[in-house]
Amino acid sequence: MDIFKYIMMDFLTIVVGFAAGFLYRKLVMERNQVGLESLGKKILDEARKEADALKKESKLAAKDQLLQMKMDFEKETHERRQELTQLERRLVQREEHLEKKGDLLDERDTDLMKKYKQVAQREEELKTQSDEYKQLLVEQNARLEQLAGMSATEAKEFLLRAMEREIRADSARMVKRIETEAKEHADRKAKEIISLAIKRYASDYVAEQTVSVVALPNEEMKGRIIGREGRNIRALEAATGVDIIIDDTPEAVILSAFNPVRREVARRSLERLISDGRIHPGRIEEIVEKVTQELEVNIREAGEEAAFDAGVHGIHPELIKLLGKLKFRTSYAQNVLQHSVEVCYLCGIMAAELGLNVKHAKRAGLLHDIGKAVDQESEGVHALIGADLAKRYGESPKVVHVIAAHHEDIPPESIVAVLVQAADTLSGARPGARREMLETYVKRLEDLEKVALSFGGISKSYAIQAGREIRLIVESEKVNDEEAILLSREVAKKIEQDLTYPGQIKVTVIRETRSVEYAR
Repeated sequence: MDIFKYIMMDFLTIVVGFAAGFLYRKLVMERNQVGLESLGKKILDEARKEADALKKESKLAAKDQLLQMKMDFEKETHERRQELTQLERRLVQREEHLEKKGDLLDERDTDLMKKYKQVAQREEELKTQSDEYKQLLVEQNARLEQLAGMSATEAKEFLLRAMEREIRADSARMVKRIETEAKEHADRKAKEIISLAIKRYASDYVAEQTVSVVALPNEEMKGRIIGREGRNIRALEAATGVDIIIDDTPEAVILSAFNPVRREVARRSLERLISDGRIHPGRIEEIVEKVTQELEVNIREAGEEAAFDAGVHGIHPELIKLLGKLKFRTSYAQNVLQHSVEVCYLCGIMAAELGLNVKHAKRAGLLHDIGKAVDQESEGVHALIGADLAKRYGESPKVVHVIAAHHEDIPPESIVAVLVQAADTLSGARPGARREMLETYVKRLEDLEKVALSFGGISKSYAIQAGREIRLIVESEKVNDEEAILLSREVAKKIEQDLTYPGQIKVTVIRETRSVEYAR
């Protein structure tokens, strides 16, 4: 019972506590609600006050902004009005300026019309005067023709002839002046270069000559060479292509052939047969064949040696062989191979002095006479033949042109071509280099004097210095000083066209005038 009593008491205590707590909470909540409502009213009142204040401030700001915009608009409007006023003033000024220009143009137009009328009137007057002048000129010409006794055409021809004589004299004086100036500047330099080239190259005076006479040990050897019924000499001539002349010349046999290589083969073969002693047709053919083979080797070696000594490399083997053949070719007793080497050296020296391509000049100088190696077998001049050979075996067009032009068979187009001509002349014209027959020498002098005497006004002509200079004495009454200059030039051109000669020929015209009076 007690336990139940205690339990009930506890239960009642809990229920009373719960009820008391609930009432207290309800009381607290009611108090809080009253506080919250008063706080809400207070906040609402403050918000209304702030809203009224903001409304007033916004109205004031709007009024200020509106006032500012109004002031800006009025200012901008004022500026625009000022600009429009200025533009209006400028337009007025331009309009006034244009009106002034229009007035000036009108005035100018009026002046131009007046001047045009004056010009037209003046033109009519000039036309009238021109017609009058033409008529007067015709009348004057007629009177002049009547007074002079010649027509206008004849007078024109007379004037033209007089002008031609005057122009000819002036041109002669000009030619003389130009020649003098050119000689002063160019002749000295050319002489220096040529003299330097000659000094730097030293060579023998007389080159080696091809021997065409074979010495015999005794007279009995002539019979052995002829053989029984002439079979040995016929076999030797057939094998070599050389004519063997056996005459009364003591202990000597003469070999005659146009081809120098064949003549050299015959000479060597005959010397070997004489030293061997066995002379019969079989042995002759054997010796000739061996000598021919040996000579071909010697020819190639001679060409290679010449190219090596000259410092020219890369030449085609066939050109080397042709170059070696020149060893047995002579021109006026001058060995052509030695002449070619000499021209090569001279060209190199002169090209170096002038600042040109030395290798090109030496190559052209060495090969310039290559056509002489086959000129007996081909038709044409050796310069063009050599040019064809050089072109065929791969030489450059510049070298080919120099070879073709070194005797002016074609006009020279480069300085090297002129250098080769000069070097060729130097090598062939120096004392002792060449030799010619007396008949040919005399004939050349006679032809030279005959060409000079073909011109009018020349009384005498003299070829001097072995034909390297010709002096002409002219008649002073027919040829004046100016015409003498032209005469020397014309004679030189005629000699170049009609004659063939080594080196160059100097033409000197001499005109002498004398005035004689006696005092008594």
